[in-house]
Amino acid sequence: MTVEYRGETFSGYNKPKRTPKHPTKSHVVLAKEGTTIKMIRFGEQGASTAGKPKAGESDKMKKKRASFKARHGKNIKRGKLSAAYWADKVKW
Repeated sequence: MTVEYRGETFSGYNKPKRTPKHPTKSHVVLAKEGTTIKMIRFGEQGASTAGKPKAGESDKMKKKRASFKARHGKNIKRGKLSAAYWADKVKW
């Protein structure tokens, strides 16, 4: 099922995709919660901290990851209609 929204094509709701040509944001998702639909751009383009924890990850990276989650915890809890939720799920 593909969804067209504001000139962008998505593979479905709540399925993030990369946006390599966007000047500032690395991902976009068409978020749907109940009947509310919202296009959310998130993530810094070219961020070196992106990705899931890797085996042998340095202590510095672990601290960065923990710091992000602590700093944005309130917004992450807002759910699927917040950029912080998607950044946490996809990038951190």
